[in-house]
Amino acid sequence: MFPLDVKFVIIKEKAKEVFMIKAVFFDIDGTLTCLKTGVIPQSTMDALHRLRANGIKTFVATGRHRLDMNETQVRDIPFDGYVTLNGQICLDEKEEVFYDKPIDQEDVEVMADIFARKEFKIAIAELDRKYINYLTPKDRLRKRRMGAPKRVVGTYTGNKVYQFMMSAASEKTDAIVAQLRHCKMTHWPPNGTDIIPKDGGKLIGIQEMLNHHGITREEMMAFGDGDNDVEMLQFAHIGIAMGTAFDYVKQCADYVTDSAQNDGIMKALTHFHLL
Repeated sequence: MFPLDVKFVIIKEKAKEVFMIKAVFFDIDGTLTCLKTGVIPQSTMDALHRLRANGIKTFVATGRHRLDMNETQVRDIPFDGYVTLNGQICLDEKEEVFYDKPIDQEDVEVMADIFARKEFKIAIAELDRKYINYLTPKDRLRKRRMGAPKRVVGTYTGNKVYQFMMSAASEKTDAIVAQLRHCKMTHWPPNGTDIIPKDGGKLIGIQEMLNHHGITREEMMAFGDGDNDVEMLQFAHIGIAMGTAFDYVKQCADYVTDSAQNDGIMKALTHFHLL
């Protein structure tokens, strides 16, 4: 047992660590937005504005393309930067690119052939364009939902590709990714897969963003809920999992808060005395 005065010093030092936080990164889907509605709760909006008023920088870290991102309420909130496409493209506060990491062209050619055969639903993300190989009636219905990205059918242009998105059972996507020498994947429910460079990912994009702003990992906090957030939460000085996160994501976090719809972000930031 520590003497009371020693305990006080330990608690004081931990509090100082929290108050050194200079940047907070947020996933979008299921973190900033409610999973069912795609809406950002008012409490989260208030928390984001209060963070910035307190001199703490706020960043988005998402698997979405900027075109998808700008179809959510995120477009109405000022951020200091955006880590998009699972870290493959980083944008500053004016949404101008300062870092990008495309997929190796050898793997792009393999995926372009599969894309053209239309055996699986695949989307391609280029720098300023995102398109899919075909649409189902269900996709057209989904376009009407708030927060659902627009889906445009197109053909591969030969441009740099930053991410492939597939919708198929995991055994099928696993078999396809096994053909790609320079890629890895992350899953999102129910049958979605993002394919990105092996040496890419949200963590790499976040490191680029931190370097861009002269901030260290000891000065950052991160919120997430999905497979593609695990490395981010482990890397952050304080990694926070949402209440709706998968159990294995929660196990990788330093703290588990409530769900987005139950004011999870506001509650966690208040808990750590950042508001």
